Amino acid sequence: MTERLVIHHVGHFGDGVAIDGGQQIYVPYALSGEVVDVLPLPGHPDRRVLTHIVTPSPDRIEPFCPHFGICGGCAIQHWQPQSYRAWKRQLVDTLSHSGIEFSLDDLIDAHGAGRRRMTLHARQSQSDILRVGFAAAGRHEIIAIDHCPILDPMLDGGIEAANDIAELLRPVSKPLDIQVTASDNGLDIDVRGSGPLDTAMLSQLARLAEKHQLARLTRHGELVIMRKAPTVQIGKAKVTLPPGSFMQPTVAGEEALAELVFEKSKGAKLIADLFCGIGPFALRLAEKFGVSAFDNDAVAIASLQNAVKSTQGLKPVKAEARDLFRRPLMPQELRDYDCVVFDPPRHGAQAQCQQLAASKIKLVVAVSCNPATFARDARILIDGGFKIESVTPVDQFRHTPHVELVARFRR
Repeated sequence: MTERLVIHHVGHFGDGVAIDGGQQIYVPYALSGEVVDVLPLPGHPDRRVLTHIVTPSPDRIEPFCPHFGICGGCAIQHWQPQSYRAWKRQLVDTLSHSGIEFSLDDLIDAHGAGRRRMTLHARQSQSDILRVGFAAAGRHEIIAIDHCPILDPMLDGGIEAANDIAELLRPVSKPLDIQVTASDNGLDIDVRGSGPLDTAMLSQLARLAEKHQLARLTRHGELVIMRKAPTVQIGKAKVTLPPGSFMQPTVAGEEALAELVFEKSKGAKLIADLFCGIGPFALRLAEKFGVSAFDNDAVAIASLQNAVKSTQGLKPVKAEARDLFRRPLMPQELRDYDCVVFDPPRHGAQAQCQQLAASKIKLVVAVSCNPATFARDARILIDGGFKIESVTPVDQFRHTPHVELVARFRR
């Protein structure tokens, strides 16, 4: 049965939020002030499906992608940029609701040329139709795509290669994930979910890699063929990517975050870079500061170590594989550093922040992709005597509800 609602505001996940009898009702793709007709979404009493916009917002614009609203990749393409940017900045400003006082800088747009990595999913339906693309919004379905306008042009050819790989690995009875990364010297593809492959199939995959001129093709991280080592430039260093390795999603985003970390670390001499990955901060910081880098990914640490060995003009860099969730650096281990930089996964760095709070460290630079876990970690540091001097929001996941931030703590 059709229901008419008035949208009160846009929520944290990009949905329009209506207030009905004191209850919040979520309507994807609706904007503040709009009057909309909706239908119930079975199994989700607090969500509705938008069927008709009775009174559109003056801020509504035409989405630029034909898959918007079907593909689940983007939540917002229908909002004019100024209002969108204000909402994105407000996602970080809500930290003040946690009782944390801070100065919030302007939002930095770091979309740049677009995303340099993507994960395509391949599924085969009961009618034997193979679809390769992104997951549908709110449904267990794959939306086949032949183009995505938010991708970096360096990923050109990646969708075609993924389609050929999925076609070769038929029947795709189990979910098949194909991660494509744009390195500086070609596409790097890692295939997951295929199960064991015989020698003949591996040979056919290698021929596909040659056909599409891939830099490297791996299966579950195991090498199928490497035509040339996929590398990325980080400051002065050239880093060889581990298979399926984590990178910031855009080149502009990595550069913006690294510049902020560098700027907020000024005054230090020896820095500990925690959750360092392949070294997007450590390698740039090492151009001026001594650095000790730690991460639980031993393969990423090895790539960082190799990059340091082959790069001239860096200050001393020590890199160590260490699980900072189970074995955070303790206060006595932190005594030689005058600054700590940390950039943890979405669930934050609670255990490490407890040790930072107990240490004598004076300066901490925190990078986060999750304002909620950042607020929890920030409270630990503040209760330990730190004060937030500044917070800078960074938008490299444009058109989504994801936002990153860089904060400087001092005591």
